[in-house]
Amino acid sequence: MIDQMGSNARNAARVLATLDPSTKNDVLAAMAVELESRSDQILAENAQDMEDARAQGISGALLDRLALNPDRVTAIANGLRKVANLPDPVGSVTGGWTLLNGIRLERVRVPLGVVAIIYEARPNVTADAAGLCFKSGNAAILRGSSYTLRSNNAIADALRAALHSHGLPQDSIQLVQDTSRQAATALMRAKGWVDLLVPRGGPGLIAAIEEQATVPFVIDGAGNCHVYVDASADLAMAADIAFNAKTHRPGVCNAAEKLVVHQDVAAEFLPVIAGRLEDFGVELRGDAAAMAILPNMIAATDEDWPTEYLDLIMAIKVVSSFEKAIDHIREYSSGHTEAIVTEDLGAADRFVRETDSAVVMVNASTRFTDGEEFGFGAEIGISTQKLHVRGPMGLEALTTEKYVLHGEGQIRS
Repeated sequence: MIDQMGSNARNAARVLATLDPSTKNDVLAAMAVELESRSDQILAENAQDMEDARAQGISGALLDRLALNPDRVTAIANGLRKVANLPDPVGSVTGGWTLLNGIRLERVRVPLGVVAIIYEARPNVTADAAGLCFKSGNAAILRGSSYTLRSNNAIADALRAALHSHGLPQDSIQLVQDTSRQAATALMRAKGWVDLLVPRGGPGLIAAIEEQATVPFVIDGAGNCHVYVDASADLAMAADIAFNAKTHRPGVCNAAEKLVVHQDVAAEFLPVIAGRLEDFGVELRGDAAAMAILPNMIAATDEDWPTEYLDLIMAIKVVSSFEKAIDHIREYSSGHTEAIVTEDLGAADRFVRETDSAVVMVNASTRFTDGEEFGFGAEIGISTQKLHVRGPMGLEALTTEKYVLHGEGQIRS
């Protein structure tokens, strides 16, 4: 099955690579219209998925990722429109020069070919990933979770209908119907068919990719994100940022999981932020210094510091210096997003230089690590590795480069 899908995708990719930007944008607009026109059907399928997920004991955070409503369907459609309005990276010249022998050399962006995405929950990823792949000239093979199959199929059917209405191969977007582990493994090993694999899921999926994949992959990794409140922080601002970063959507990868506070402001700051977080239902876990200020907290264990909760839980660490904060974050960070709240420009500069994560925030919530917020229209994932791309992955991340040389009969002697 995967071999056949790979072959179909490879054939479709040859067509997509030749499309002009205007055609791509027209198709993306048509995809958005199809999604909106089928909203009732998509929501009905999603309601069935939600019912089945609850019966399987799926957690609240994952249910939130799975859930669709009319506003979310509209947002998915508008995401495709935003992608359509973005500059097309395919064919753009990223560099060029003339060699001593007179040959003109250009470096040009081209599609990767076939991109596979394995993802859990989040039916919006079906449209986001397919739209980004299509705009960047790539065929997409999508493999979602068993408990989102109805929602994913309803969305994919809408996208494929738009392709068909424009005379383009529907196999430009394919959804794997077999949600077994064996099918996922086959996709990880589809060498010769898949040019890039992007996993969007939990630690189990990431571990399986790292152990079994034989195709190139980019890890959309865990978000053990930190907010550090510096000694010079505006504490009202710090409270707003920490509260938003934890509570806005606690089940997503850019939600803050850890709060690191300088000891000089801890006694004043912690009671304020703890009150707001606990009123929202957040369970707080603290180290000894934090518990000396807030004795009713749960004691944090060694397992807490590297853990991505994806839930209403937050661990608090009090540090004696800026350097200790950096050391703690570098030890336990997953490389996703870190934030500092400070009025000290020197501290902000050091934090940016010394924190080794894909995204670093100064006086802003970690929740802004998002392809749409970055102006990418949507994202195919957030890479926590360093090659070939890092951070939110938009259109450019789905292309590579080739060199084009123009000569006038030169031969090498």
